[in-house]
Amino acid sequence: MTDASRPERPAPPWALLAELTHACPLHCPYCSNPLELARRSSELSTGEWADVLRQAGELGVVHTHLSGGEPLLRPDLADIVAAAEAAGIYTQLVTSGTALDEARLAALTAAGLRSVQLSVQHADARANDRIAGRPSSFAAKEQAAALVRRAGLPLGLNIVLHRDNLDAVGALIELGVAWGADRIELANTQFYGWGLLNRAALLPTRDQVTRAHEAVEDWRTRLAGQVELIWVVPDYFDGVAKPCMGGWGAVSLTVAPDGTVLPCPAAAALPDLAAPNVRDRSLAWIWERSPAFNRFRGTDWMTGPCRGCPRREEDFGGCRCQAYALTGDPARTDPACAFSPDHDLVRRLSEAGPAEPPPPYTYRRPGAAPVAPA
Repeated sequence: MTDASRPERPAPPWALLAELTHACPLHCPYCSNPLELARRSSELSTGEWADVLRQAGELGVVHTHLSGGEPLLRPDLADIVAAAEAAGIYTQLVTSGTALDEARLAALTAAGLRSVQLSVQHADARANDRIAGRPSSFAAKEQAAALVRRAGLPLGLNIVLHRDNLDAVGALIELGVAWGADRIELANTQFYGWGLLNRAALLPTRDQVTRAHEAVEDWRTRLAGQVELIWVVPDYFDGVAKPCMGGWGAVSLTVAPDGTVLPCPAAAALPDLAAPNVRDRSLAWIWERSPAFNRFRGTDWMTGPCRGCPRREEDFGGCRCQAYALTGDPARTDPACAFSPDHDLVRRLSEAGPAEPPPPYTYRRPGAAPVAPA
């Protein structure tokens, strides 16, 4: 390709999502992990992860989220952190906090861990545990937050918002302040993986979204200069498509537990992607030359309203995974966009409102019995 919209040699990525394992002690119904989870036996070894991180540093990556599943289930996590540090990559641990203790955190900090992002499901302990599908998880999170603060590491909270907790957004922000969070990310559910499977139970009403956004703006004013509040807008309610990961193959890459490399965490669901693997190819080749990463890079691939849209260099046609989930074709304009010929698919969902009574969750747990929201 010689067109400037898809250069021969793309700019290097700066971010890496390292999904160290799909195993997790929590079973959240909104999880974006694929429905077919990677087996523990297929996971990259310590040495393989060290090599991935070395290659990532050489490629230009400067920041990595060490995620999963639950990365603390990897006994070699400190070695992986040390490998990232040696590669010059800033590390943030993305964790449920349920397996974090003082000794483990000290080892991770000594290895070079720079910050921690802790997931929270609700400000009410019982509601948190019900959504997470694990008793006493809230208490473990509270303890983990205290450990992180005592260790002097930056603490972020990640809160996935949906029908069951949107009305508690103010209480969730208060909780973050009480726990000493520096950053609170309020991320409306993205309907991929288990989240898509549970969409009927998780989809909020438009009124809920509006009230929650107003509450967040009020708290932004009250906490100005103290705590950073991030509001990740919902996909189905504002008629504007969000740029997928800053553009397909533009700024970040995901390495799955088994070494599969993806332009975004949900891309494993796309048909005929032929996602490459670090066991077979170098990270540089994958980023620069693989068909998977070039498939929707730039704007040449666009059809329909995207091709002539003045926003095409801003939203890149929206999310390819969402287009596929809703239309069966990853090359179509994201139906979240008001100009999409398929926008009615989203409009009907957002205007119809959630089912009453809500269906039970299908938890992210093999063989688990679904549990109905209280």
